[in-house]
Amino acid sequence: MTDPSPQPATPPGLFPVATRRVMNLSHFLRQAARRHGDEIGLVWGEAQWRWAALDRRVDAMAAALAARGVAKGDRVLVQARNGNQMFESMFVCFRLGAIWVPANFRQTPDEVAYLARASGASVLICQNEFADHARAVSAAVPLAQTIAIGPAAFGAEYDAVLAPHLGQGFATADVVHDDPCWFFFTSGTTGRPKAAVLTHGQMGFVVTNHLCDLMPGTTASDASLVVAPLSHGAGVHQLTQVARAAKTVLLAGDHLDPAEAWSLVERWHVTNMFTVPTILKRLTEHQAVDAFDHSSLRYVIYAGAPMYRADQQHALRKLGKALVQYFGLGEVTGNITVLPPALHEAEDHPGARVGTCGYARTAMQISIQDEAGRDLPAGEIGEICVSGPAVFAGYHNDPAANARAFRNGWFRTGDLGYLDTQDFLFITGRASDMYISGGSNIYPREIEEKLLTHPAIAEAAIVGMPDREWGEIGIAIVVPRPGAALDEAALLAWLAAKIARYKLPRRIFFWDELPKSGYGKITKKLIRDELTARGFATPGQ
Repeated sequence: MTDPSPQPATPPGLFPVATRRVMNLSHFLRQAARRHGDEIGLVWGEAQWRWAALDRRVDAMAAALAARGVAKGDRVLVQARNGNQMFESMFVCFRLGAIWVPANFRQTPDEVAYLARASGASVLICQNEFADHARAVSAAVPLAQTIAIGPAAFGAEYDAVLAPHLGQGFATADVVHDDPCWFFFTSGTTGRPKAAVLTHGQMGFVVTNHLCDLMPGTTASDASLVVAPLSHGAGVHQLTQVARAAKTVLLAGDHLDPAEAWSLVERWHVTNMFTVPTILKRLTEHQAVDAFDHSSLRYVIYAGAPMYRADQQHALRKLGKALVQYFGLGEVTGNITVLPPALHEAEDHPGARVGTCGYARTAMQISIQDEAGRDLPAGEIGEICVSGPAVFAGYHNDPAANARAFRNGWFRTGDLGYLDTQDFLFITGRASDMYISGGSNIYPREIEEKLLTHPAIAEAAIVGMPDREWGEIGIAIVVPRPGAALDEAALLAWLAAKIARYKLPRRIFFWDELPKSGYGKITKKLIRDELTARGFATPGQ
């Protein structure tokens, strides 16, 4: 990894931040165990773990791995569904000073083998049902240790490995600000995933900022429901809960069951949860939202992609003033903007902040820049760039990607948007989503928002596809609501009354569902691939 941005020389007599000692993030768990040891820290189905027991298990597994030669700086790849071992593995790695490399459990064996190679993993913790993944990883990299969650032929069993060390204790590794703690792999929607390097010092700030801006007032009396894989954004959210000894509640099953989720909210008096827009949409459109008491919810956080206004309004009508939106990438650890509950409005009126993803998070700064890196005035669309303590340390072993990602010290998000006169941010789309048709720049999100106001449409996405005459044309993919009948010509005519003619998509296709990434995001790359796979060809080709 190379340092991605220019750093001024440290003045004589001052201690450089990069080498300054900071708290090892696993100390959050130690604090929770000391202050709230007999209280429940983790719930998974009918199983429960108290804070003191979790801390002892993390100590024991860290001691076991250390005895097997795992040391500070080693990379530990984890392929597992949400569960207590997945929860623990983060703190085990941090306590050792090792680097946590979680994979999304939905990824294929070949994809996880790539993560192993890209990260330089030497240890694999793998759930027993993923034997094909374990074989692919062991064929891709020389593994010093393989630990299986549950009985498996490919490795020593997790609980059997830690059992002999229970009660021994383990000394937490000393760390400095820039010591890596987590290789956070990007979703890879435009190419191979890259390992964003998160550090102990940076993540200490991120946790503080999450508590300040997203969930103010969080305490040990709170409870958080996990409805997404802990390998990414939900893992950052989990770390934040541990920092305040708020219990984490995991779904019992492998897939999102809205009825189970709402029953857990009622049972455990859940006060916060982290979601993405597609998950929040499923939760609030399911009939179970009205069958269980969810009045305990104070913060229902959604991020990862913009939420369409129609879906946002529906969620607000079901949950009230509990929604919290933030905008952020893995490289900035979700730490760019916040739109708090008070600024969410279910109805459109002159004072409502409709369409914004909020304002800059505490200690973060946003700049809208043109292609030359010049700051643009309010109202002008450009690339969203950001600076501040939440920005990652750079991509692991990828100097070319670092050179592209940073300019004059600013991290370039690749998203397009503008700031209004009060510095509220509006996202118009990914730079890669914008297409040029007949010389006009077209931003799909505006058109998608219009389509989603149609009562018969559940989901919609628009992509630009090559065209010999126009350069590119818009193709709309629409998912009808159950039982709804839609006609392409009639829908185009309906849409023509709402947007300028040059923005109209050339074709509309009706699919049963939109392809999504392993994190629940509607992914334009997958839509283009699916169109190609279905033999789509534009006129003139």
